[in-house]
Amino acid sequence: MLILSPPRRPGSAAAAAAVPRFVWRLPVEAVLLLAGLFWAVLSNRMFLQAALKGRELADASAWGFGAALLAGLLALHVLVLALLANRWTVKPLVALLFVATAFASFYMQHYGVYLDPSMLRNVLRTDVREAGELLGWSLLPHLLLHAVLPLVVLWRIEVVQWRWKRSLVMRAGLIVAALGLLVGSVLASFQPLASLMRNHKEVRYLITPANYLWSLAAVAGADAQAKAVPRKAIGLDATKGPSWATRSKPLLVVLVVGETARAANWGLSGYARQTTPELARLPVLNFPHAVSCGTNTEVSVPCMFAPVGRRDYDEATIRGSESLLHVLARAGVGVTWRDNQSGCKGVCEGLSSQSVLEIDPPGLCHDGRCLDEGLLHGLPDMLRQARGAQFLVLHQLGNHGPSYFRRYPAAFARHLPACESDDLRQCTREQIVNAYDNVLLYTDHVLARLIGQLQAAAGTLDSALIYVSDHGESLGENNLFLHGVPFPIAPDVQKQVPMLMWFSSGYDAGRGFDLGCLKARAAQPAAHDHLFHTVLGLLDVQTALYQSDWDLIRPCRANGAKQP
Repeated sequence: MLILSPPRRPGSAAAAAAVPRFVWRLPVEAVLLLAGLFWAVLSNRMFLQAALKGRELADASAWGFGAALLAGLLALHVLVLALLANRWTVKPLVALLFVATAFASFYMQHYGVYLDPSMLRNVLRTDVREAGELLGWSLLPHLLLHAVLPLVVLWRIEVVQWRWKRSLVMRAGLIVAALGLLVGSVLASFQPLASLMRNHKEVRYLITPANYLWSLAAVAGADAQAKAVPRKAIGLDATKGPSWATRSKPLLVVLVVGETARAANWGLSGYARQTTPELARLPVLNFPHAVSCGTNTEVSVPCMFAPVGRRDYDEATIRGSESLLHVLARAGVGVTWRDNQSGCKGVCEGLSSQSVLEIDPPGLCHDGRCLDEGLLHGLPDMLRQARGAQFLVLHQLGNHGPSYFRRYPAAFARHLPACESDDLRQCTREQIVNAYDNVLLYTDHVLARLIGQLQAAAGTLDSALIYVSDHGESLGENNLFLHGVPFPIAPDVQKQVPMLMWFSSGYDAGRGFDLGCLKARAAQPAAHDHLFHTVLGLLDVQTALYQSDWDLIRPCRANGAKQP
């Protein structure tokens, strides 16, 4: 019902008002219908495109399927809201969803992401600095249409207050009607819809705002359950292997966890552009066919430190259990996590951890971010003070997007012109790749410098280095940017990652490695799943969790021995 405010009498104070204001007096149910219709039509472009992919405009069945999908989207969101909203909460709730959905639809359309639980967990763990890099001027027109405009309309709505009996009848009628429409739309398009959901299950995470509401509930439920139950202890039988009694020098294994580096642009793996010139001059063992456990940090980092990773993936078990670091510490290995990103995702809980930002190495930190060379700050002193067996994890900021140009110092801006915008769509693909490759050049330098420091300490310390990225990145291929596409459908560039190893002369001699065997093994497929067991073997920690078939080095030791 449209209400026009009454005319003002001349001379009255009210006459000074600008123009008569319009107010729509609507019941809660009408507000829910309008919001559901708005989202169905304007916020689900990616879902409709995916569902109708391959269908011709001239095909009448395509129009019927599209109409059924729109009706189903309307019914689904009205049904969800009808269970949550009342006359007191409807406007704040719908307003909040307008804003959240505007942001969600923008980043889904802009970068091609799916808001499944793992991606939403990644979003929730993103710090303020990372979030700031994702804000750009291109967001403004989208927000104006998808948030500001509906908020203005919502502001001009006055919710009608009925007696409770009438409200109950109207709400029940809306729920029944929405449920009937939802069932009817599913039945009307059952065959193509069933085929779509069976063959492309990930498409359901494009239905907005239901996708992030469902994922938020799933993440909140999983986190609440995890907090209520302590992490399950693993490797309770972990002990020192025989080599510990005969070791003449301290032993250090360094694991560098890269960020968003993809194998497709890794110089050592055959990329046309040499992005690893310093490493190419060092005796490193490169694994060109390594695959990650996930396509975002929140999945990959806990997974790579678990006994069983992607090959038998169980997120609840991985997040609810201790990690490789706890097993090593239980055996007597000194464990340290040094972070230049967003934390260890629970794998170092209760163990020694350091933040590069808190260390604040001179000249390497600016605006709340540090360059990755900060991970090496004070390392020579750490090497001199090392005793027994040590495991050091260095968690890089690496190629974290979209602001690649912020991840390297000016001296490494060698591929030009490089994209210098937080909004990748403001740059050409060549500029994006140039900036991305400059970061890899800097990572190459950091790793080479780390190896140099380990080599310098070889007289008093045996050491080994593993570098592996947590996941890859899309740089505009198929109109995808960044990462986080559900693993089963993710492009290879988001799953294939750089991986390498290096051993000091003392460590190599003590293990009796067969160099030809190592090179042959490195040419074969590898995965994050190998990390847990390879590190146990490198540090000679014995536990029933150890699986020799997943130890990358085991076949190439003298007589296949596990001990150094």
